[in-house]
This record gives sequence, structure tokens and C-alpha cells, in this order.
Amino acid sequence: MFDCRAEPRPATDPARQIRGVLFDLDGTLLDTLEDIAHATNRSLAAGGFPTHEVRAYRRFVGDGVRSLIRRALPEDQRDEGTITACLASFLDDYGRTWNVATRPYPGIPEALEALVARGLKLAILSNKPDELTCLCVRDLLPRWRFDEVRGQRDGVPRKPDPASALEISRALDLRPDEFLFVGDSPVDMETAVAAGMVPVGVLWGFRSEDELRTAGAWALLHHPMGLIDLLVRKPDAHRLVTRPSPRTGP
Repeated sequence: MFDCRAEPRPATDPARQIRGVLFDLDGTLLDTLEDIAHATNRSLAAGGFPTHEVRAYRRFVGDGVRSLIRRALPEDQRDEGTITACLASFLDDYGRTWNVATRPYPGIPEALEALVARGLKLAILSNKPDELTCLCVRDLLPRWRFDEVRGQRDGVPRKPDPASALEISRALDLRPDEFLFVGDSPVDMETAVAAGMVPVGVLWGFRSEDELRTAGAWALLHHPMGLIDLLVRKPDAHRLVTRPSPRTGP
């Protein structure tokens, strides 16, 4: 565990210079898994394909909706025509039912309030389609100003390509190394590393601690308020934040 009561941070500690926080959306700010799973299962069932338990979707999400559908379909039914048809059905269903169970994770409102109070710039970058990303933020996170909100857009490479993260950096007039990039998946950690941002993994989302460590997480959060503990040392921060040990072997 990272114990914030230990020796003072070195001058090179990246958290010292943070002026912005770039968040992933699904699995980081919002618990969207149940609504995604049910909409996908209804689309699969309509096409005569087997469905999955909700927990299985933890492995399906994160790389955009087309990858979601490809992974949910049986391996021998993943031709482009089938994927396209099932995707259209999913988007129609999910566009009507995305907010049945979806909610911010516990602690997210308090963490956002604290970040705003510290004057940090906030932004969101998701592999969810742009229109749905903006809808989720507008309806479920309306109390907080996000300087940039971007989902997957036609003609723009999705995460882990760093292009959109770097666009946000330029739009907010901050250097990439002045951002914490906060997400729940290896894709997010890889995006942060590629963009030159500080990768922070969250352990309440869809993927495992080991995956986040391997993908390059600089810190792992057990609770959203751990974000504040990365910026301001608190006596009990070791309960909320883990700093992975450097790897010493191959």
C-alpha cells in the first residue's frame, strides 16, 4: 500500500504539477454495466444468439460498441454483416434504455466537488459513441462543469490512440503531464502513457488490479476520494490509494 505518512514526495512526483483530470466514463464515473448488458442481451436474443450474464460484460466493454458486439456474439457468427445488424439493434435499444440502472459510483459526486473546489479543469474521454457520452454526462453529471466531453467520433481513432487525449490537452491549454488520466481499464492506462499523462487506475470499475498494473498505472484508487489524496497528503490516504511497486524483473 502507498502510505502517505511515509517520507515526503520527491520533487519529480508527477502529482505535484497536476492542473487537470481527464476521466474515462463507463466503469470510472458511471456504473453502466447492467444497462449495457441488458440492451446487448436483448439484441442477441432478437437475432437468435445466446446471451450472457451481466458480469461477463466486464470483459466485453472498453474498446467501443462494435468491439462489444463482436465479443458478445458467438465466435462463428462474427462476420461483418452480423455484427453490423446486431450493432444497429443494440444502439436502438440502448438509446432508449441506457439510464434504467446507470448511476454515478458512490463517492464520485464528493470527489468531483473536491476537484472543482481545488480549481482543477475536468474533462471526459470515452470510447462510447459521442452522442451517448454527452447524453450520459448531461443527464447524470449535470452539477459539474466538464471543460471537454468527447466520445467516439467518426474518423477519429479511439483509445488507446492518444489523439483525442492530446486534443483535449490542447483545448484546455495544459501540458499532457499536467493531467491525471483516470480510468478503469488497460485501454485507459495505455492511452495515458501514450499521451504523456499520469495514468491512474480505479478498482471499482470493470477490470482487475493486475491488468491496470501491467498497463502502466502510476497509482490505483480504492475510492474516488483517493484522487484528492494524490494531490494533498492526508493521514489516512493509504486506505484509499495504492502505489504499484516498480517491476524489477522481466
